[in-house]
Amino acid sequence: MAGPTSVLFACTQNSIRSPMAESILKHVAGSRIFVDSVGVRPGELDPFAVAVMKEIGIDLARHRPKGFDDLEDDNFDMVISLSPEAQHRAVEMTRTTACELEFWNTFDPTAIEGNRDTRMAAFRQVRDWLLARIRERFGDAARGGA
Repeated sequence: MAGPTSVLFACTQNSIRSPMAESILKHVAGSRIFVDSVGVRPGELDPFAVAVMKEIGIDLARHRPKGFDDLEDDNFDMVISLSPEAQHRAVEMTRTTACELEFWNTFDPTAIEGNRDTRMAAFRQVRDWLLARIRERFGDAARGGA
């Protein structure tokens, strides 16, 4: 069975979870899948997200958060929402399209307070969970197969 050729990740602000997921899938699938990300209310890119992605060789620094209304094209094979708020918006967006919709309720690492090491650990946990989930979900595409 062929996997999706275009995937949209959505979260609340497009500043941590969805850009991490977008960049991970782009990194592991290359050009085999078109990948984008959005937020319900675009925020500012989180520097902790940039730092933990850099640790695994992915540069997130150029990401610019955007919202659903900023999409040039909203025709995706699959939309994966990472927060309840994004799930509601994704359901609205895909109501009249033939699009696969998945909800991966992903922990928001900004909920963790503490020193830099404590906060970095929370962001790493989210990064590693997304990496494992993407590899599990996209299988062959994530490994370079057909």
